[in-house]
Amino acid sequence: MTAADVVACCRELAACTEEPGVTTRTFLSPPMRDVHARLTRLMEAAGMDVHVDAAGNLRGLYPSTRADAWRFLIGSHLDTVRHAGAFDGILGVVLGVALVRRLQGRRLPLAVEVIGFSEEEGVRFGIPFIGSRALQGTLDPAVLEYRDAAGCSVRDAIVAYGLDPGALPDAVMADRTAGYLEFHIEQGPALDAQQLPLGVVSAIVGQSRFRVDFEGSANHAGTTPMASRRDALAAAAEWIARVEREATQVPGLVATVGRLDVLPGAANVIPGECRATLDVRHAVDAVRKKSAAALTDAAREIGIRRGLHVYVYPQLDQAAVGMDPPLRERLERAVGQCGYPIHVMASGAGHDAMVLAAELPVAMLFLRTPGGVSHHPDETVREEDVEAALRVGDAFLADLAQAAS
Repeated sequence: MTAADVVACCRELAACTEEPGVTTRTFLSPPMRDVHARLTRLMEAAGMDVHVDAAGNLRGLYPSTRADAWRFLIGSHLDTVRHAGAFDGILGVVLGVALVRRLQGRRLPLAVEVIGFSEEEGVRFGIPFIGSRALQGTLDPAVLEYRDAAGCSVRDAIVAYGLDPGALPDAVMADRTAGYLEFHIEQGPALDAQQLPLGVVSAIVGQSRFRVDFEGSANHAGTTPMASRRDALAAAAEWIARVEREATQVPGLVATVGRLDVLPGAANVIPGECRATLDVRHAVDAVRKKSAAALTDAAREIGIRRGLHVYVYPQLDQAAVGMDPPLRERLERAVGQCGYPIHVMASGAGHDAMVLAAELPVAMLFLRTPGGVSHHPDETVREEDVEAALRVGDAFLADLAQAAS
């Protein structure tokens, strides 16, 4: 597969969506079947054995010349945010398939497994990394009871897809797994601003995610005096301003309230309930945790002052993760051998690599994101940068193979 083939494939897969005209593809939603079918054909054409595990991860194994060979993983995620672009996540999967196809049947002294994770974004059920946690073997059974907006549980979604939740232990990675490489668009402006095609990731910042519920009292908008109101949305609005202020005052911190659900949601009714999300990130875990605690405490204080009940539900506490030094050095060496500048950078976004890092040596290669635009339909990549990633991937696999010989 050429770089043009990879780009075209990603754009074609972007049409597999829950919403016509935009790309929205959540955990085991109907369009995921089409994505699995199309990628399965590509994987099988490359000589890979393909299956979908109980967590909905698409897995293609390219066997080694040796029956007892170690396995090396390449992958990223197949789900998207709402109204997404065509390259976040799925580009890393298609690049993995392309690298195997470029071997043209030549076997290596290690097996290569390409994985398309079923869920990374956390859109449908409010919790991210279902796919990679299942692979790692750390998926909490309680997650199976999480429900989406329609009342469907994770367990129900797995069953509806034709999979068996009882087989989740079989989704755990093979014992002899040597490492994991993830290709991903940067999703930021740094590489584009420096006119660099690629970046080698040094670390992924830590994340804290919460759901924060403000519960007041719905009442008539025309007859309820201002002093008597227990407006859940007004309380949330005050808190959101506090979140923004914290993030602007603490160097390196980013904090986002990305979603509000307001009930009852009528123009002439005071909001009685407001459910909010909070996402806090920093490269230093102690700073992240201190700010996250300050912001959740602020929500409770605002609730007390306004006569509301505030409930805070932690959903993710992901520590900052460094890439494996030897594997990162191997990736840097491949970048240099291919004639590209070696640029090392941290990732402000979370990735499946940060979950797998607890069990495996991991490395990541970023591709330039023109304009820094991601999680948006205008997200794109440059074909020459995809070609650079393919060349680096070829060199990286050749280096791994030589070391395994």
